[in-house]
Amino acid sequence: MSATRDLMCALRARLGASDPAPPRVPMPVVPAPPARVYASRREPLRGDAEAARHTTALLGIGHVGTRYATDVVLQFQAELAVAHEAVAAELPDGWAGDHGFVPLVSRVASHREFLLRPDLGRRLAPDSLQRLRDRAERGKDVQIILADGLSATACMGSGPALYEALAAACQRRGLSVGTAVCARFARVWLEDEIGQEVGAKVAVILLGERPGLGTGDGLSAYLVHGPQVGKTDGDRNMMSNIHARGTPPVEAADRLAALARAMIEQGTSGVALDLARVAAEIERGYRAPQVRQRLVERDRKEP
Repeated sequence: MSATRDLMCALRARLGASDPAPPRVPMPVVPAPPARVYASRREPLRGDAEAARHTTALLGIGHVGTRYATDVVLQFQAELAVAHEAVAAELPDGWAGDHGFVPLVSRVASHREFLLRPDLGRRLAPDSLQRLRDRAERGKDVQIILADGLSATACMGSGPALYEALAAACQRRGLSVGTAVCARFARVWLEDEIGQEVGAKVAVILLGERPGLGTGDGLSAYLVHGPQVGKTDGDRNMMSNIHARGTPPVEAADRLAALARAMIEQGTSGVALDLARVAAEIERGYRAPQVRQRLVERDRKEP
């Protein structure tokens, strides 16, 4: 052995470890990975499928481990995209006039300002206020206002049909209807100023409602008796989810007309209105189960 190796051996001996190799320890047994690291997707139960036929709610969607299945996630994303598109839509210039409405606009200058400043959407711009005074009939029982609200898509879609159905339903109940107007960048309380200016007994605004998942075409209707600037939400009655998969426009129109006549007969609206007397006038029949619209279909074919 060399002198260096002798010195190293002597040093290890003084340190108590003359054997340079580490002690032999048995290696632990590593189990093999499982064949599947997540639970298999639960298939919808028979009860879930039956219940789903009667509602647009998501029932029995299944899961993969603790997460939704891929097709469910894709459906959520597609429905959210529908809602975003509806909120971003704008009522085109000239649309109201092309469809037989007197065009009005609130004090909002742009779509972005409309989303950020609800207060400006509650009053008419000066030129629109003058146009209303010049062209609208006064002293009618019901003044109907079509508006974009938070979904111009709904306004342009089923808005004209709901307007026509409501005007006809009011006339069948002996109520006179004011001039057809359509407001751009409108909030609910805009009906107060419009109804006040034309001297209507009841103002009704039909506007696109805040979209939900997969529902960007829904309309809401707000009614107020004795419209004037300063009315509150407690003075109003409303109906939402007016669309093909919710309350159909024709059915909604009859209920809204009944509400309008009850307001005139009772001389009030909102929390003070006796809705029991209104319900007696509305026919309610069986309605076929609604089906949630599928926006994404998963290709289940093997590659």
